[in-house]
Amino acid sequence: MPDPSTAQTRSPATTLVTAGRPAHEPDQPLNVPITMASTYGATGGLEYGRYGNPTWTAFEEVLGALEGGRCLAFSSGLATVATVLDLVGRGATVVAPRHAYNGTVMQLADLESRGRLTARLVDVTDTEGTAEACADAALVWLESPTNPALEIADIETIARVAHDAGAYVVVDNTFATPLRQRPLTMGADLVVHSATKYLAGHGDAMLGALVSRDDQLYDVLKGRRDLVGAIPGTLEAWLALRGLRTLHLRVDRAESNARTLADRLRSHAQIEEVRYPGFGGIVSIVLAGGPDAADRADRLVRSTSLWVHATSLGGVESTFERRRRWKSEPATIPEGLVRLSVGVEDVEDLWADLEQGLDGSV
Repeated sequence: MPDPSTAQTRSPATTLVTAGRPAHEPDQPLNVPITMASTYGATGGLEYGRYGNPTWTAFEEVLGALEGGRCLAFSSGLATVATVLDLVGRGATVVAPRHAYNGTVMQLADLESRGRLTARLVDVTDTEGTAEACADAALVWLESPTNPALEIADIETIARVAHDAGAYVVVDNTFATPLRQRPLTMGADLVVHSATKYLAGHGDAMLGALVSRDDQLYDVLKGRRDLVGAIPGTLEAWLALRGLRTLHLRVDRAESNARTLADRLRSHAQIEEVRYPGFGGIVSIVLAGGPDAADRADRLVRSTSLWVHATSLGGVESTFERRRRWKSEPATIPEGLVRLSVGVEDVEDLWADLEQGLDGSV
C-alpha cells in the first residue's frame, strides 16, 4: 500500500479516496480485496486472524490518516468503548457527559454498579465545572456535539486541565467526523467512533474504531483487542472502507440539508426549540405542547413517508426518533425531543414530508 504519511499531507477528500489502496501496478485491483482468513502461514506478521487482516488494515489506514494518528478497528462502537474503559484502574474516576451516547452512559453505570469505577457525569457546556470535576480523574470522556442534546464542549481547555490532573482524554467524534473536528489536534489522547454511523454511512455495517496519537497507548489497546477478540468482521470492514470513500460528499450534502431544515424549523409553530450546532447532519427538535409534547412527538415519527422512524443515524437516508422512548435516556432530555439524522435526499422533499408530519402532530 502507499505510504500513509503521504496521505496525511493531502486534503481530507483526497485521502478518503486514495488512502488504503493497493499499489498502482499492472493487474492490481483498485480496491483492497475481502480477505477471508482465520489463519495465516507461520512466522509472518499476522499469524492468526484475531491479530490482523489486510482488509481491516486498509480501513485503519484511511481513518488514521484523517484523524492524525494510528487506528484500530473493532466489532462495534460499544466494543471500542468497553476496551478503553477496561484500562481504567479499579475504583478510579471517569468524568463523562451527562448527555452522551446511551451505550457509553450505560456501560459507565454498569461498571460503577459493580464497584469497578466511579462515574462523574457533568454538563460539558460548563467548562469550569467540568474542569473542576477532572481534579482526581483517571479518564475524561467527551462528546462534542453530545448525543442527543447537541451540546458543544471546549475540548482544548478541558483536555489541558485533564492532562494537568494526570488524566487521559477521550473524545467520541462520531457526530462531527474528522471532516469537521480533529480532537487529537485539540489535545485528546484518543478518538473513538461508532463507524456504523457516518463513516460506513449506509446502514449495512456494524463497526467501531479508535485512533491514538501515542504509540505506547496504541500498543496497549491493540493488545486488549487481540486478547478479548473484539475484532471487526472482514466484510464489515470492507463495507465501512467503501463507505469512507464518499464520506466528504455525504457529510457536505447532509450538512447542507440540515442547515436548511434547522432554519425552517425555527419558525414552525409546532416547534419549541431547535438544537443545531452549526455543522454536521444531526438536528434535535423539541416539540411544543408541554405535557403533551411526548405524544405529539410520537405522532410525528409515525406520520411520515420519507423520514424513517429508526434509532441509528449517519446514513444516506433520513431517520428520526423520540429519544425518551428509551428508558435509559436521561431525564434531563425533554420528553418531546426528536433527534433527526438528516440524509442526502432532496431537501425540499425532506421538508415537505416533515412539515406535513408536524402539522398532523397537533
